[in-house]
Amino acid sequence: MVPPSFSLDPDLRRLRLSPRDSLFVQDPYQAYAAMQAVCPTFFWEDYGLWCLSGFEAVNRLLRDRRFGRENRWGPPMVAVGGREHLSDFDGIERHSLLEREPPVHTRLRGLVNRAFVSRQIERLRPRVEALAHALADDFAAQRRIDLLPAFATPIPVTVIAEMLGVPVAMGPQLVDWSNRMVRMYTHRPSRAVQEDANAAARAFADYLRDYVGRRRTAPGDDLLSLLISASDGGERLSEDELVTSVILLLNAGHEATVHQTGNAVKTILEQGGDPRRFFGDAATTEATVEECLRCDAPLHMFTRFAYEPAEIAPGVVLQPGEQVALLLGAANTDPQAFVEPRRFDPQRGDQKNVSFGAGIHFCIGAPLARLELQVSLKVLFDRLPGLRLAETPVYRDNYHFHGLERLVAEW
Repeated sequence: MVPPSFSLDPDLRRLRLSPRDSLFVQDPYQAYAAMQAVCPTFFWEDYGLWCLSGFEAVNRLLRDRRFGRENRWGPPMVAVGGREHLSDFDGIERHSLLEREPPVHTRLRGLVNRAFVSRQIERLRPRVEALAHALADDFAAQRRIDLLPAFATPIPVTVIAEMLGVPVAMGPQLVDWSNRMVRMYTHRPSRAVQEDANAAARAFADYLRDYVGRRRTAPGDDLLSLLISASDGGERLSEDELVTSVILLLNAGHEATVHQTGNAVKTILEQGGDPRRFFGDAATTEATVEECLRCDAPLHMFTRFAYEPAEIAPGVVLQPGEQVALLLGAANTDPQAFVEPRRFDPQRGDQKNVSFGAGIHFCIGAPLARLELQVSLKVLFDRLPGLRLAETPVYRDNYHFHGLERLVAEW
């Protein structure tokens, strides 16, 4: 059902749709289908942005160097009175790899990428499998459990903490800081949410500055030690960049994977039958994960700034400083790019997705996320083939990050 707040004028190319409409939050795909049938490029009045929903258009613009993530015009006004109350949060964002363009982006990504190439990530397969089995051992006798905190969260949090050399025991606190910061991306966050996100950013940065100071005297074989070495050598990394890079990796290293794991479990269980049929061998498992990434991705909106006048659709020209929103979830279900786009079919011949982005900002953690999903989902369904949903899953009220509040299952 298309949400009641949905209104799209094809002549003016104007959309009215509250991103907090409960029907839209729970199932954005009905609205996406209506957008694509009527007007795939439109101005979303609730955001004040032009949006692209078609797969080819989104994929093309992700690679278009006339656009970028870096805000060259100063932080946006999100509240009357400026952003002084967001100084710590903005300080993190300012040095983020995700928010920079070349040459800074090239320098930062070159350092971090050493730990995320596929051959390095493949070495983690036994560790991820052992973690998944250990978690299944812990809850297999319970018969009913919320899989988000019990299974989806611990694996990526533990893996990224171990990769970085951050104490795994800090996992719950890292998750808390991350969740509070991510709430800044809800539509029109309240002043309380903004202040809480800023406090989380400050606490996160303070912890890491202290921890980095202690690790300088006791380096290890991990990514944090590599980044510290680059910073201390005056090579290519300032302390602010170091702290921000670690926060980004810790946040990104679990946030999206947790949600994608939950979304994938929901999707597979909704197919009915024995879920093990989707994980029979390596090729089938890989195809299943790719289809889960396409069908219900954890990130649905990604924005770009125009750096020069650029036409994004016939008659629609953005000027420097204007933003365009790329609707990744819509692009992944575009009927012009996929046969029966809402049908779950791991063996489809048109398998592709933009869930990890494209171009120079293609998700650096994509190989890790794919491996974690392939291994953890196979272990879960091999161990608990009778798994079934005990409650109707409900998505969180956060359109950008499309993930579940709870995933209660029984067996």
